[in-house]
Parts: sequence; structure tokens; C-alpha cells
Amino acid sequence: MGLTWLSSSISIVKGFSRLSSHHSRNHHWDVSKGHLAVYVGEEQKRRFVVPISYLEQPLFQKLLRHSEEEFGFDHPMGGLTFSCQEDVFNQLTAILHTF
Repeated sequence: MGLTWLSSSISIVKGFSRLSSHHSRNHHWDVSKGHLAVYVGEEQKRRFVVPISYLEQPLFQKLLRHSEEEFGFDHPMGGLTFSCQEDVFNQLTAILHTF
């Protein structure tokens, strides 16, 4: 079951990568290898750079699925967008950082 989630998450990110390649031609991205940029917030979006190892974590995968349901691959910020409160995302990444 974990491999299915990981595979699903990777396909979501690959789809996003194809979409964002168009946007990245016109923007300078400061995302290190092994990381991905996400935008978080309910109204005002803030950019975070997170390790791709988070893709293996069920909590992060749940956020990915929710993002896919809400935005598909058409993210208004030109990057992967999570519609949740920043403090909730910060708590989630603090938990994930311990794994």
C-alpha cells in the first residue's frame, strides 16, 4: 500500500513538473536538488521549499491528494499549492522532519 501511495505521489509531482517547466523558463528558481517548492496558505500564499523525501510520508501524501482534487495540475501560483493554514503546514513539516 505504501508503494502505491508513493507511486501516486510521484506521478502527481511528475505531472506538476511538466506544467511548471513552462513557468520555470521565465523565472529563476532557487530550489536545490532533492527539494521541491510548494505554496501554502488559504488566501495569501507563501512559498516553502521542502525535501522530496516528504513524498514518502502519508501525511504529505494526503496534502498532495487534496491539492490534486482542488487544483488538478493547474496551480494558480505556478507551483504546487496547498490550501491550508501556514501554521498547520509548519507543524506538519516539523513532524515530518523528525522521520
